[in-house]
Parts: sequence; structure tokens; C-alpha cells
Amino acid sequence: MNFADIDDTSEHASHSPSERAAAASRSTWVSVAVNLVLSTTQIVVGVLAKSQGLIADGIHSLSDLVADFVVLFAGHHAKKDADEDHPYGHQRFETAASLALGALLLAVGVGMIWSALQKLESPGSIPTVHVTALWVALIAIASKELLFRYMLRVAKAVKSSMLVANAWHARSDAASSLVVSIGLIGNLLGYPLLDPIAALIVGFMVGKMGWSFSWDALHDLMDRGLDEAEVQAIRDTLSSSPGVLGVHDVRTRKMGDMVVVDAHIEVNADITVEAGHNIAVAARQAVMQRHRVLNLMTHVDPAHRPDGDHEPLTAQH
Repeated sequence: MNFADIDDTSEHASHSPSERAAAASRSTWVSVAVNLVLSTTQIVVGVLAKSQGLIADGIHSLSDLVADFVVLFAGHHAKKDADEDHPYGHQRFETAASLALGALLLAVGVGMIWSALQKLESPGSIPTVHVTALWVALIAIASKELLFRYMLRVAKAVKSSMLVANAWHARSDAASSLVVSIGLIGNLLGYPLLDPIAALIVGFMVGKMGWSFSWDALHDLMDRGLDEAEVQAIRDTLSSSPGVLGVHDVRTRKMGDMVVVDAHIEVNADITVEAGHNIAVAARQAVMQRHRVLNLMTHVDPAHRPDGDHEPLTAQH
């Protein structure tokens, strides 16, 4: 999900850190309940029905449980106010949680692939599964798809990349259950190899998603900026502020789902320092109201200064 596709207005400002944390907590506890029931059922039935694919799917659901608790932990810490050690707040707990979720998915995927390859090395030992495994897999598909849609709706409402990651984690389970169902159908029709092949495909799916989440979160932790569309929107807001004659050198870096911005604004060189300060304050307020900006530092430059050798006025707010 790309937040640039969402209308970046003051709607975001209406969601305080505590409100976003509460939304994360509610949706995640729903996920905990669903995953607890599914993982237990899938693993138990998978063992009894002799289906490696269903067991792998159950382990995937079990990893969702761990991921849910990571989200709850991160949501609790991300809502903390700024302090002496974290002057910009604790929003990056969410980014760290996304990194942890990705690493978890990657590890689970590698484990699934290894287990499936071992089973494929001795095809004669692959048993015919019981039909009950197929019914459980079909129920898992429906449950995970409904959970995905619910969690993604909450994530979009509060604009949380951590919740988006967790929602797509649920969707990956729905997709993996679909693959497992196809493998189980093939096994029941007399093609036993399809069950471990399904487990192998699920492993690749989970691993790929884990790599994607980890890589994305790693870039955010290394101060990746916003995409050009969002930067331009912030630049436009600054440019339209009364008294601002020009904008340049706009730089951004992510702090969780929020953004820290540095920008140079140009004002009339003949006005007083106080007037320039007031223009910068008004421009900052406009940006904070319309965009997901945690802090904006403005550097005030004189426009068309006759003696351009003087140092520009600088104001940090």
C-alpha cells in the first residue's frame, strides 16, 4: 500500500498516537483469536490427516500469532511521547516491528522450503491425506481473507504501515491455504507429490513477502524520504502560505508512519525578523495540518536581497 494514494489532508491529523495504537490493538487482538484457533486446528488435523502442506500452513498461522504480539508491543511503545533520549518520539518502533515481521516471515519461509525439499527426496514415503485436511484448508482460506480485509481497512483508516504489513501477513496465509488446498485435492486424486509441492510453494511465497517487508523497513530505518508526489504536495502547501515567495531544498525522512521535514522558504528581504518568523510559523502550521508531518524545520532565506552576501535568517520551530 502506498500512502501517496490516500488523500493526504487534515484527516490524518485527527488520529492521535493513542488513537492509532488503540486501533492497532483492537485489530491485532482479533487476529490473535483467529490465528490461535486456526493454527491449533491446522497443525492437529495436519498431523492426524498426514498432510505436510496443512502442517506448514498451520506453522504459518502460528507465526502470525508471534507477529501479532510484536505489533502489540510496538504499538504500545510507538504511542509514547517524545523524551530526552527520543526527541522526535518513538514512531520508529513501528518500523522496527515491520522489520521484525519481515524477518519472521523470511525465517518461516526458509523452514518450509527445507522441510518440503526433504519430503520430495523420498516420494515413496508420502502418504495419502485424509479429506478432513481439505475442509480445514478451505475454512482457513475464508477466515484469513476476511481477516485480511478487516485489518487492511483499519490500517488505511489510521494510515499505519505496520498494520498494513500485518494485514498482508494475513493475506499471505489466505494465499498459502489456497495453494495447500490445491495440493490436497491433487493428493486425494492420486498425486501424493502435490502435497509437499504445495508446502514448497507456500514456503517461497512466505519467504518472498518476508524479504520485501524487511528490505522496505530497513530503508526506512536508514532515513528514506517520501516519494516525489508527497514531497511536491508539501512543497505546494509551503508555496501557497501567505508571505512565502519561494521554496527550495525540501528534504524528508520517515519516522514510522510520520515524516520529519526540512525546508528553505524565501520571504521578502525588506521585512523584519519577527515578520519572517511569523510567516515561517504559519507555513509550518499549514503543513502540519494537511500532511503526516511530525516536525518541520524552516530555514528562512531573503528573496531578491540586494547584498546577497549576508547570512540568511534561520528559524527552527
